Amino acid sequence: MYERIRKQLSEMVSSPQQQGRIRGANSGTEHVPEFEPQRHIRLLTYNIQVGINTSSYHHYFTRSWQHVLPHRKRIENLDKISVLLRNYDVVALQECDGGSLRSGFINQVQYLAEASGIPYWYQQLNRNLGRLAQHSNGLLSRYRPLDVTEHKLPALIPGRGAIVARYGDPEDPLVLVMMHLSLSAQAQNRQLGFIRDLVSEYQHVVLMGDMNNHAEQLLTRTPLSETDLVPLPDTAHSFPSWRPERALDHILVSPSLEIRKAEVVNHPVSDHLPIAMDISLPSGYVEKF
Repeated sequence: MYERIRKQLSEMVSSPQQQGRIRGANSGTEHVPEFEPQRHIRLLTYNIQVGINTSSYHHYFTRSWQHVLPHRKRIENLDKISVLLRNYDVVALQECDGGSLRSGFINQVQYLAEASGIPYWYQQLNRNLGRLAQHSNGLLSRYRPLDVTEHKLPALIPGRGAIVARYGDPEDPLVLVMMHLSLSAQAQNRQLGFIRDLVSEYQHVVLMGDMNNHAEQLLTRTPLSETDLVPLPDTAHSFPSWRPERALDHILVSPSLEIRKAEVVNHPVSDHLPIAMDISLPSGYVEKF
């Protein structure tokens, strides 16, 4: 794997075409298996902090340079993350780099997909700082989606986005929305109003990502209060990873979906812990396939 990465890095650094590739990308779906609704679906959301290992508040200062410059252990951290991702079917990633100086010009979404053996990936570029940083969200999937769309979320400072992936029956799809919300309550209200409108006509919905707020706040004091989404317990603390005290990362689901298992995963590489959920579609939905 390391030989492949070194070769890819060499090619990207030497190629003007690669240096200028600053848009989001995806793997294509030609070799991705069809969606199988009769099976349960293992979901994971993970803010990977561009592969930086943070295990103390003082690391925000001492390791801040890693947000702009490459670091030799970043690939090792991504490999640790990829081992975890092998256990899941659909993964939402936040704080990825799409291929810039700090990541060694490696698209981290693509790297994690290939390292974990997940056939489909989609990278959404949200804040383009050229060669310095390519702030991105990511989707990894073992199933072929009906379609994937990306949306810029409203914010005073642009740079927040959501990925929407639809699976199954085109007339009654399972809709997964992956996001990274802003920090301020005002921006979150605008962003969640936008997302509420995106999913208002669908019955089987999953919202997942770093939402920068507790579920009780999100579901009672934002436009999500107009939905019937079901959260994990608000004691599902994911931040900071070394001493979890706040529930900032979430998977929220429609009541039509059966939650078989849900947990915070003890995998402290980033400053966030990942959130996992195992869901099943209703039996009536499965019988249509």
